[in-house]
Amino acid sequence: MKKLLPFLCAVLFFASCKKTTNNNPASLPNIYSDQQLGASANDMLSANNYTTLDIQIQYMPGYALDPAVISNVTAYLTGICNKPGGITITQSEIAANGDTLNVDKVAVLERQNRALYTNGTTLCVYILVTDGYDTSTTTLGFAYRNTSICLFGKDIFDHSGAIGEVTRIALESSVVEHELGHIMGLVNLGTHMVVFHQDTAHGNHCNNPNCLMYYATEIHAGLGALASYVPVLDSNCMKDLVANGGK
Repeated sequence: MKKLLPFLCAVLFFASCKKTTNNNPASLPNIYSDQQLGASANDMLSANNYTTLDIQIQYMPGYALDPAVISNVTAYLTGICNKPGGITITQSEIAANGDTLNVDKVAVLERQNRALYTNGTTLCVYILVTDGYDTSTTTLGFAYRNTSICLFGKDIFDHSGAIGEVTRIALESSVVEHELGHIMGLVNLGTHMVVFHQDTAHGNHCNNPNCLMYYATEIHAGLGALASYVPVLDSNCMKDLVANGGK
């Protein structure tokens, strides 16, 4: 599973990640979960304040994440986050939307539907999987609050599963794990760099093209039907996470 595929890397990071900040659209009832992206990096990584991690996924009809994706993401987080109380991921369906979305509209949907919030010693992360597209037309997902992520399910389906395309499991896993990397403060987004490795031309991304947190500027089309693997975090990203409380 853990091997970089150039086709996957290019499609994912050209067309997937838009790190965006929350200018407080549709404020949440839970103050903790209404902070800027990266604010909960140490809380995600360490057991200092939260010993359990719950991830609530809400998907629109037809866009539930594959069970293999849930297994991949659970293994990814288990290998990084110090959560002795465990990591739980649940999925539930919400009403269809069918609209082109931006961060403000996504925040409204979260406000209307999110049910789990950080409380006691349990940190909660929310992932919304929509049935539409981002207004940029090139974004498969983004992280936008300290515990909030949006995936554009229809767009992910459009870019995976066919002959010559990455598998859907690999693409979904990669988008989710990349955005969780931003929640954990990568790159230089609440988790400080041990060694400078930020791709400053592309914001909070790693400058290593073989890293999960890399942002590619071109799509390498025409590579044909290839096996699909999920890229991993490189040594610099891992050093950053460990220094901020990760395993």
